[in-house]
Amino acid sequence: MRTQSLRSGYSVPMVVVEILIVLLGLLFLVPFYFLLVNSVKEYGSILTDSAGWPAAFHWSNYREAWKATEFPKAFLNSLIVTVVSNLLLSLICAMAAYKMVRRPTRFNKLLYLAFVAAMVIPFQAIMIPLVKVLSGLSLMDSTAGLILAYLGFGAPITVFLFHGFVKSVPVDIEEAGKVDGSSPYGIFFRIVLPLMQPIIVTVIILNTLWIWNDYLMPYLILQSPNLATIPIATYAFFGQYTKQWDLALPALTLGIAPVVIFFLAMQKYIIEGVSAGSVKG
Repeated sequence: MRTQSLRSGYSVPMVVVEILIVLLGLLFLVPFYFLLVNSVKEYGSILTDSAGWPAAFHWSNYREAWKATEFPKAFLNSLIVTVVSNLLLSLICAMAAYKMVRRPTRFNKLLYLAFVAAMVIPFQAIMIPLVKVLSGLSLMDSTAGLILAYLGFGAPITVFLFHGFVKSVPVDIEEAGKVDGSSPYGIFFRIVLPLMQPIIVTVIILNTLWIWNDYLMPYLILQSPNLATIPIATYAFFGQYTKQWDLALPALTLGIAPVVIFFLAMQKYIIEGVSAGSVKG
């Protein structure tokens, strides 16, 4: 029996571990079950039997949530903020990390340590200074101000990931570019940046999950309803005395659907990019 298990590539401990992993995965899917099942129930059924299968599917909940949140407008706002923030974070932080690695001066080393130290600062500790700074720059209640805030808070972890990955890029390739007469910018954009594709995709995925689902930052910066992102628009269903679960849950489903699809399509790059950046980091 032992020989047979070895031939098949499985052992008893391995099978037990895989069963436990599957059960753990199903456990993490439980919130999605509650979200999807209750999103098609009437309000009373959600309160009395939230775990049960719906007796009747009320698909009109999605139609009402779509109208109440003005979902196309909220979706467009979230999309603009997420895409622009990701593009700027990826480009600026990639250039900064490349410079820090290839020019390890004392200033660059201290700058990198400052980025790493900034990763441990809680957002709640600097909310008030953030509002004051954006107010002084006349960027409150604007998409540009929100994007600028995401650049500041997303730069530390993004630089950290890029910094580790650049260390794994061979310097010989860049030397060959210099021999061919490429400028420093040409070496970066034509040689180094294409090689950084795995970590770029990883950074985009991680920042997208954070920015798309973030509530606190838009809540502090945006006041106009026409600028509301999806989390802000969904919060309208939660009042001081009432909570419209029959509309909030469909709105939440609509809000997380795009980012879940995006994550499932790109998740294979996460481990590849992080592991590649940590080999020599």
